[in-house]
Amino acid sequence: MGVLACDRSGCENVMCDRLSNTYGYICNECFDELVKSGAETNIGDFMHTPKTQATSEDEARARFDVAFPLMNHSL
Repeated sequence: MGVLACDRSGCENVMCDRLSNTYGYICNECFDELVKSGAETNIGDFMHTPKTQATSEDEARARFDVAFPLMNHSL
């Protein structure tokens, strides 16, 4: 089994959790960016755009996610 690298242009993330038979692998960072771009976004065009650099909001979220991790609620 090979490395599951994100197929978005310019993204170097690996071990991606999402796979499309049409578009390939996408990492969580790129997936979040895709979602934020809106439901009308053309996925093929998006996958060919360069990945944007993390914003201060992204960095803050990463820090605070560590301080306040999600609880695992088993039903």
